[in-house]
Amino acid sequence: MNPPILQTQTINFSYDQDTVLHSISMNVSPGEFVGILGPNGSGKSTLLKLLGGVLKPDSGQLYFKQNHYHKYQRKKLAQSITWVPQEHPMVFPFKVSEIVLMGRHPYLSAFTFEGDEDIEIARSAMELTQTLQFAQRNFNEISGGEKQRVVIAGAIAQEPELMILDEPTSALDIKYQIQILNILKRLNESKKTTVILAMHDLHLASKFCTRLILLEEGKIFKDGTTKEVLQKEHIEKVYGVKVHLIHDQDGNIMISPDTMCAQ
Repeated sequence: MNPPILQTQTINFSYDQDTVLHSISMNVSPGEFVGILGPNGSGKSTLLKLLGGVLKPDSGQLYFKQNHYHKYQRKKLAQSITWVPQEHPMVFPFKVSEIVLMGRHPYLSAFTFEGDEDIEIARSAMELTQTLQFAQRNFNEISGGEKQRVVIAGAIAQEPELMILDEPTSALDIKYQIQILNILKRLNESKKTTVILAMHDLHLASKFCTRLILLEEGKIFKDGTTKEVLQKEHIEKVYGVKVHLIHDQDGNIMISPDTMCAQ
């Protein structure tokens, strides 16, 4: 059995005096496609920021490929891990192509520019995400959904071993939600890229993820396969709403509320 690509040991994190994550311990194996679920305020985004190296835990340990995060130079870690946030504030008027090319920066030496190989990798990432058609437009001029696809193109251009994404389909219509998830799934299957992403759509999570981690108030409520996690009693307990579950022949799970009223 391969050693975990990512490991957390009893991680705790607080904003000021407000504890957001409590004793989070988990192992992620290479090539897994992991969905992080939970209602708003359950700690999904904070957990992903910790896994992406954006935040540091108050206590506990965080390992990448069995080495503690602090043993890696930031540039070396950026070659292996990419973190895609939910929002993308951009003050300077960069072109879309420049944003995608930023994914190649961890591989560049100081005072060097992107070469032909970097440009081709970025172009392929834009083709994959259907963003090539507005490559020369300013990033600030395109829609929220287009921005999300551009940032994901940059993450793909980075060619990481581990992709961490915070609700990457939240600003997209259903067509591009499916497209982006299919792209991530294809990277996961063809290049063995490990994917960890926060999701709010339980049906899409059951369709694309091989493993789910359900959070409740900053703690892991359930960790397992989609079938193990997406149980009626688990969803009703964590989300506070009665639901009806339908399992199709392919193992996907359709979830609908039994009532519009919370428990």
